[in-house]
Amino acid sequence: MSNKKSIWGRIGNSLSSIGPGLFLVGYSIGTGSVIAMASAGSRYGMSFLWALALSCIFSFFLLEAYGRYAIVTGEGALYGYKQHFEKFGKPVALITLVGLVVVEILALIGIMGVVCDLMHEISIRLFGGLGWNPVYIAFGVIIFLYLFLLTGKYSSFEKFMIVFVSIMGISFLISMFVVFPEPESIIDGLIPNIPDEQNAPMIIAALVGTTLTAPTFVVRSMLMKEKKWSTQNAKLQTKDAFVAALLMFIISGSIMACAAGTLYIANKPVEDILTMVSMLEPFLGRLALSVFIMGIFGAALSSVFPIAMLAPLLISDYENKPVVYKGSRFRILTGIALLFGLIVPVFGFKSVFAMLISQLFQIFVLPIVVISIMYLLNKESIMGKYKAGFWLNLGLFLTLIFSFYISYQSARGFIESSHTIF
Repeated sequence: MSNKKSIWGRIGNSLSSIGPGLFLVGYSIGTGSVIAMASAGSRYGMSFLWALALSCIFSFFLLEAYGRYAIVTGEGALYGYKQHFEKFGKPVALITLVGLVVVEILALIGIMGVVCDLMHEISIRLFGGLGWNPVYIAFGVIIFLYLFLLTGKYSSFEKFMIVFVSIMGISFLISMFVVFPEPESIIDGLIPNIPDEQNAPMIIAALVGTTLTAPTFVVRSMLMKEKKWSTQNAKLQTKDAFVAALLMFIISGSIMACAAGTLYIANKPVEDILTMVSMLEPFLGRLALSVFIMGIFGAALSSVFPIAMLAPLLISDYENKPVVYKGSRFRILTGIALLFGLIVPVFGFKSVFAMLISQLFQIFVLPIVVISIMYLLNKESIMGKYKAGFWLNLGLFLTLIFSFYISYQSARGFIESSHTIF
């Protein structure tokens, strides 16, 4: 018995040591990611695996950059902008803060809409009739998350995220192995190639845009502060960033592979989760489909939870003050954020539209986030011997070029798709 306890204790300690990374994996991979990966896999098989791989590699560079800045200076990113950008510091920090909050609130609106639609559809299948009312479902999810937020402990929040990321990852991996695609298609998918089709660049933009997300990296610096990591944890910080980027690739790739091994072969492209679930049932069977749906819920809840915390985290970062999780500001702002989740079920707006708008706002935020950290990491007066070297600078420069490309494709995709949404 004691041996079993020690094994579980070691597993728990290992997960705890990379807690910030797992927190951010859950943050990044939400229902938007599920839709993007499934859409890419159902339309093009594993052809866009290279784009996912690049976005995860670039995510590692940004996770490392923002983590390094935090453990060296003890500052959050927004406070760093404000302090070190001379007369432009406050405007840059405020624009980034507002932009990130808007991006994530819009994403939360879309995610809650998808969750309610999915739970409504499942209730119809299980119990018949009209199913559960989406408004009641939304209230139930919001109350559950808010009650947990009231506990006011970062360590509890981190454990919550570890549980849901584990559910998400294991569920999607099991689903993938049920319908594993040909190994040759996976290898071919790592070779950059864009099909000569109108929708292909937009699919790539959506795929990358749900992985290489600006809020993830700014929040990274705050999580380092919450863990009280310093330069003594430099190697652990890099390991944490690497594991996070690797898990993003594995989990997102498993969703793409699941769609590629089923819907692509059957020539059934999908653009929303409800359609995907109904189409996958003949291929996966009811049991495997239930596992896949568990993964979707894990992805949804692991994203909504940190999004609700974003505004108080960023404001504390801007002020360079610790987050008071049991304070009135934290409770009021998280409550307001969660209430935005009622917009789709109450007013009947399209959740896909909110996600598209969210991606559009990221156009203006992601390049700022990349340029800002490049500037800070290359100031020896700030970073000392931890100043960015050749490889980190090269990685960040390539990330910046990539972010401009994705921004362009996102804007183009929004313009081309808007007439079908309004």
